[in-house]
Amino acid sequence: MQQKSTFIQKITLFLKGLAMGAANKVPGVSGGTVSFVLGFYEELIYSFRKVNLKAFKLLFSGRFKSFYNYVNGQFLTLVMFGSMFSYFSISLVLDYFLKNYELYVWSWFFGMIIGSIYYISKDFGDWNFKNIVSLIIGVSVGIGISLLTPAKENDNLWFVFFCGIIGVSGMTLPGLSGSFILILLGNYVLLLVDSVNVLFEIVKNAFSGNFEALKDPIKIRYLKIMGVFTAGSAFGLVSISHVLGYVLKRWHQIVTAVIIGFITGSLGIVWPWKEKIFVVNNGTFLFDKKGNKIVENYQRFMPNFSLSETWFAILWIFLGIALILVIDFYGRGRKK
Repeated sequence: MQQKSTFIQKITLFLKGLAMGAANKVPGVSGGTVSFVLGFYEELIYSFRKVNLKAFKLLFSGRFKSFYNYVNGQFLTLVMFGSMFSYFSISLVLDYFLKNYELYVWSWFFGMIIGSIYYISKDFGDWNFKNIVSLIIGVSVGIGISLLTPAKENDNLWFVFFCGIIGVSGMTLPGLSGSFILILLGNYVLLLVDSVNVLFEIVKNAFSGNFEALKDPIKIRYLKIMGVFTAGSAFGLVSISHVLGYVLKRWHQIVTAVIIGFITGSLGIVWPWKEKIFVVNNGTFLFDKKGNKIVENYQRFMPNFSLSETWFAILWIFLGIALILVIDFYGRGRKK
């Protein structure tokens, strides 16, 4: 599957990774859905599956070029670099808009997910009994996950490793939001807010020649947590991809039906009209390192938004749907 790409194709692949990484950080939005819609999901799974015993033999024997080609290195490098870069770029922009224009951001995501359901299901074809049952199972699991009650924060390194495995599932399972799963596990703020902010601060200071942060035991603790989380994520990517690659090859339509159902069932997570439920401890709110109250979950209903806000939100839903339709149109045009 590895092949030479033009400069434009490389930039496009990097931007796709950027979009997937940004989606992974937003609770309720799945990076796997983004990769599915943008047309590189199966190559992503294929490439992660190539990280196997043969790949490690090539690596440890010093055959680096063979290793790079075997694991589809160009593709993985561009996608993963784009995904990681988004945590310090696009994700920060998303954080700003979520803080100041939350209703419209969720409306946009809601529309994109509706469009994604259409995009994935339009060419599905055979809706036989097995596929319909698979769809219902996917919907049921998606709804069930959206209604779970979040746990409390836990910085035990074994649990952090487990969070890495589960949290990265949003990249490999369309419809499953890794960030939302981390909220349910109680570690979203610890792993995707506090630890990322500390890492960014240390890297920024290091570029200016300031390494004082490495003497701070609190910051070292966050670095350990981020390292273990990253290791868990890498292990999860490879292991889950091997399982997915196998089932996609043997039961492609059934798995796709489950994915469509799962994305549909998870729509409740990104319902735009919702109210935040904050973590409370002994009658006082808990705060993150920046002084923001920590969100525990969302209550989904129709709060008292103004009529103009509601209409703008509906407009953003349609804009989200339109974006997916444009991507679909562009993709069909390139295939001709």
